[in-house]
Amino acid sequence: MDIEQNQAELIDNFVKQASAQKGTALGSVILEATSHPSLFAFSEILAVPTIAELEGTENSVYLKVLQLFAHGTWSDYKSNCSSLPQLVPDQVLKLKQLTVLTLAETNKVLPYDELMMELDVTNVRELEDFLINECMYAGIVRGKLDQLRRCFEIQFAAGRDLRPGQLGSMIQTLSNWLGTSDNLLVSIQEEIKWADTMSELDKKHRKEVEDRVEEVKKSLSVKKLQTVSRPKLSSEGSRISTLNLVE
Repeated sequence: MDIEQNQAELIDNFVKQASAQKGTALGSVILEATSHPSLFAFSEILAVPTIAELEGTENSVYLKVLQLFAHGTWSDYKSNCSSLPQLVPDQVLKLKQLTVLTLAETNKVLPYDELMMELDVTNVRELEDFLINECMYAGIVRGKLDQLRRCFEIQFAAGRDLRPGQLGSMIQTLSNWLGTSDNLLVSIQEEIKWADTMSELDKKHRKEVEDRVEEVKKSLSVKKLQTVSRPKLSSEGSRISTLNLVE
């Protein structure tokens, strides 16, 4: 089963669970979802009405946890840990995996030093083990570990849930890309048109040269024929003719 299909089935399952619960009971659903080793998307669970109803209640901390896993990173948790419950080991692992995905959104070459700082990893061996065992083997990211340059080169990374306000930015980015693509297409079409024109001119010039060569060949053939057919006079004949002309 591929990761997309597995994600869809897991999301559907947790959406049904969350829809059937309210208040404190949602805490166990959110804990299970954010601890699940194969779930990395949470926006559809966040959109469940019973989840949204936690806002402003004594159980709003559960909503904050789910929002953290949908959009946040390990650094975000450390900055707000006083207002959030302590995470269980599976949640810590999941949040660090999601942190790698967030970093991969903006940079396809991630320095080891940055990764170790963001993930609270103390040495390169521990970092590489995490990237291999918890990220690449999990199928959420593919890349190359470059020990010489001390960086992780990203080849593929799964996408995270869109953050609030990110949709507009994404639409603008896509619009800019479409505009650039249209301009590039026009430029390519002009280049093709220019190439076709130059090709036609080249064919015309080549034809003119070939015609000129044929004309020269014909002219040389005629001159050669005239030279061969002209009668040759002996020296005696030439002298007699000259005397006759004198008389």
